[in-house]
Amino acid sequence: MISFQAVTKKFSTNITALEGINLEIQNGEFIFLVGPSGAGKSTLLHLLTREYKPSEGKIIVNDLEPSKLKPSQIPDYRRRIGFVFQDFKLLDDRTVWENVALALQVRGMPEAEIAKEVDRVLKLFEIWERRSLFPRQLSGGEAQRTAIARAIVGKPSILLADEPTGDLDPQTASSVIKLLEEVNSWGTTVLMATHNREIVDNAKRRVVTLKGGQIVKDTQEGKYEVH
Repeated sequence: MISFQAVTKKFSTNITALEGINLEIQNGEFIFLVGPSGAGKSTLLHLLTREYKPSEGKIIVNDLEPSKLKPSQIPDYRRRIGFVFQDFKLLDDRTVWENVALALQVRGMPEAEIAKEVDRVLKLFEIWERRSLFPRQLSGGEAQRTAIARAIVGKPSILLADEPTGDLDPQTASSVIKLLEEVNSWGTTVLMATHNREIVDNAKRRVVTLKGGQIVKDTQEGKYEVH
C-alpha cells in the first residue's frame, strides 16, 4: 500500500508544489492523476521514487518510509518501482533489446536470465520484430512500448507513468493505455499522470484531481474534471 500522510513539498520559501496531501492507494489499483500544469502531479510521482523528500508529513510505500532510507538502500528501493516518461528517455545508442536489457543488467542478473526475460517481454508487448532497431527508427507508439517494457521487465510492484501518451495520436495512445491496463491486471499498482480527458473518461478508473498542490477531488470510476 502507498500512503501519503499530510505531505507537503516546498522547493523554496515561495514555491509550494504540494500541500497537505492525504492519499491512500491500495496494492493493485490503477489511478489517474489529473490537474492543470503545475498542480503537483509530477512532484507526487517523484516523491514516490525518492527523488524528492517531503518537506513535511510522511510517505509509506509497502511498509517502507522512503525518506528515511540510507543512500545505499535507495537503488534497491527504486528497483521495485517502474517509471515511464512522456519523452521515453530511451538511450539513442542502444537497440530496443539493449534498452530493455539494461534494466536487468544493472541488477547483476545472469546473461541467460536477462535474454530470457527480455525476449519474453518484447514478444508480449509486440515489439519483438523491432528488437534490433534504434529509438530513432521507431514510431512514437513503438518507442513508448519499449519504454514500458523496460520499466516492467524487472517485475516492479508499482508502475508510475508521467504523461505517457502526451505526444501520441489518439489510436496509439489508446493502445498504450491497454498495455498499462494489462500490466495492472498482473497485480501491479499503476499511477498515471495525464491531461488526456478522453482516456480518463473511457477508462472508468479512480481519478485523483490536483489543483494548486492540493487534492480537490478523489472519485472511484471518475471523470476528468479540471477547471
